Amino acid sequence: MALASSSQHSSQHSSQLNSSAGEVSAVEMNKVEVSFNETNVLKNLSFTLLAGEILCLLGPSGCGKTTALKAIAGLVKPQQGQIDLFGGSVFSANTIDVPPQQRSVGFIFQDYALFPHMTIGQNIAYGLPDLNKEEKQQRIEESLQLVELTDMQQRYPHELSGGQQQRIAVARALAPKPQLLLMDEPFSNVDGQVKRRMMADLRKLLKEHNISCIFVTHAKEEAFAFADKTAVMVAGDIAQLDKPAIVYNQPKNCAVAEFMESGNLTSLRHSQKILDRIDRQWHRDVENSGYWLFKPQHVSLKRSLQNTGVTLIDITYIGRGYQYELSIQLDKHNSENTIIWKAENEQPLDISIGDNLAIEYVASPHWLQS
Repeated sequence: MALASSSQHSSQHSSQLNSSAGEVSAVEMNKVEVSFNETNVLKNLSFTLLAGEILCLLGPSGCGKTTALKAIAGLVKPQQGQIDLFGGSVFSANTIDVPPQQRSVGFIFQDYALFPHMTIGQNIAYGLPDLNKEEKQQRIEESLQLVELTDMQQRYPHELSGGQQQRIAVARALAPKPQLLLMDEPFSNVDGQVKRRMMADLRKLLKEHNISCIFVTHAKEEAFAFADKTAVMVAGDIAQLDKPAIVYNQPKNCAVAEFMESGNLTSLRHSQKILDRIDRQWHRDVENSGYWLFKPQHVSLKRSLQNTGVTLIDITYIGRGYQYELSIQLDKHNSENTIIWKAENEQPLDISIGDNLAIEYVASPHWLQS
């Protein structure tokens, strides 16, 4: 039985699915607030995820990513706000609080949370309390087939590799046929090629069965490879939500740009001092407010015989090319008043550490809020 039929087994909310997947909201968070010991962890958190989409919650430690997952799953109770899953309300302050087991949500924890004393089959069956023995066995076999580990049913977790344990955690989460899969740092214990293959396989599986997904990570590379949408969280709220490429290349503010490491952030006051040779066709704010984002791959460097105030301090090979770290002196009378920039070039440049450099920018920079 394919997971595409999961609506037959889902909670009371599945009956409200009456349009195509692209038009149905899987998750709607509206002004959700969560506090622990008078510390606000989520602050008016609001977003919408469409059915079938994969959303990455990205951000630094402590920004509220995992708490947001737990609030959706029903493992944490908000103090304010409303949470709707597939058109039905599962939480509304002081009125509705649907228990976790009735929310049609699968949850994969960072450490996978497999029971060490149970076989793989028993681990999967544990989440199927309402099925009889024959139905449980059928569901175990189906879920193991989905993750291509059909021969692992009698093994124990400690007998499996990290990658296999992750796939078993996926199988256990999908066995009840949820409409929504939540994952907390699902790829953090897996490295290299195994991680890339795992992300590709799991994304394909979710898309084939139209399972909506929200996953938490602090690694932006995982968001690029796995997610349809990325939400950068800062201090309990979403600073920007969009396609990963837009969040990375067109951040809305400095907090997003700094976390995404989108490029060189420079205030207009500083950029006027160091980029006076650049083409003036792009807009300059006369009020000297806000910031420009300069992408490293668009920074052009060459050796200068004059003291430009721009000095090469490091060169690193980064696979796709070479990264150059620059010290840019903003005040010729104060050598300590400097900023650090990075430039990238596919081929090595004829420059050396300690050289004075002429610097230009060969594209239009991105303007963003302070």
